[in-house]
Amino acid sequence: MPPPGTATTRTDRRAPVTPAAIGTSLVHGQERPGRLPEGARVVVKVGSSSLTRADGGLDLNRIDILAGLIAGMRRRGHDVVLVSSGAVASGLVPLGLSRRPDELSLLQAAASVGQGRLAARWETAMSAYGLVTAQVLLTAHDVAIRSHYRTVRATFDSLLSLGAVPIINENDAVATSEFSLGDNDRLAALVAHLVTADVLVLLTDVDGLWTARPGTPGATPIRHVRSSADLEGVSVSGRGSFVGTGGMTTKLQAATIACASGTTTLIARADDAAGLLGQERVPTDLGTWFEPTGPHRPSRRLWMAHASQPEGRVLIDAGAARALTVGKKSLLLPGLTGVDGDFESGSVVDVVGPDGVLARGICRYAAAELREVLAARAEGTAAPDHVAPVIHRDDLAELPRIAGV
Repeated sequence: MPPPGTATTRTDRRAPVTPAAIGTSLVHGQERPGRLPEGARVVVKVGSSSLTRADGGLDLNRIDILAGLIAGMRRRGHDVVLVSSGAVASGLVPLGLSRRPDELSLLQAAASVGQGRLAARWETAMSAYGLVTAQVLLTAHDVAIRSHYRTVRATFDSLLSLGAVPIINENDAVATSEFSLGDNDRLAALVAHLVTADVLVLLTDVDGLWTARPGTPGATPIRHVRSSADLEGVSVSGRGSFVGTGGMTTKLQAATIACASGTTTLIARADDAAGLLGQERVPTDLGTWFEPTGPHRPSRRLWMAHASQPEGRVLIDAGAARALTVGKKSLLLPGLTGVDGDFESGSVVDVVGPDGVLARGICRYAAAELREVLAARAEGTAAPDHVAPVIHRDDLAELPRIAGV
């Protein structure tokens, strides 16, 4: 096995994961796996609440522990990517702020001060184990623009092939809106796709997903989720800690995105990280393990579904909705019932059926052209002679339903 800082090359990134590779029988999907797949590429996300002390400062001991665990995973043959929250939290104490501010300019100021401190601490901790770190700051623009998305993906491929540990955060200091990627849970799910990860680990301050808020009478932990059916009757809500933006809702959303794209997801308590990541076997009584619910998706479709910024909406009838979701067909003009927004041909739009948003895709018509068709239909006059589909099937990405939210 190569030492932690050695470049690695994986010739078969998508070999099928067999029962033997994960240490338990999954033939009937009844048991939670007891170990990570051999040689798995893992994205580990740690939240602000797990990296900070009660006074809001960085928990240096926690960072050192996680660095050691990541080094151990590298020795065991895993590629590891770290998504680290904590930039804003790292800047609170130096700026004399007692809690996370609401004002955007103050958030950016705290992030500007804290980002360098956070990166420096991770570099110090990792270098003690011979690991080379690479700081990668992303914005919504970096993943919303298709060409930028491809460039970021290539950068990750190069870093991992050279044996580096990418450390990623949203570039909060230059955000032009309220940190529009939303939270680092969603960012972690997108990164898991960018690096073609086998497993996404979301470390937080709660022991996975529960049937109700922990501490509520009768609440019990959910250890294994095979499909959305396992989450029927489960409801999660609430904002995260005073130093972070996330909560269980955002983690469940991230798990849904990752699992729909073929990536196993584990939500667990950061206090249990040593037990979960410090050995080959993964205890089945810690955290919540989410099985993939779909195949690994082409990058184009995942980009459309979760990274692109829709510029409008097309409204469709029930028949067209069934054709898209059940028949797996293109969206044709006869199924169109309305248009929202002012967009050009080639724009990404949401597709909205009678039950809500069901897909996102690249529209082959400008909004003005679609309105001409709808106006002609309403007036009973001849519609413009358009034969192309509104959205071709190859340009369409269905959106997974997020249970429990």
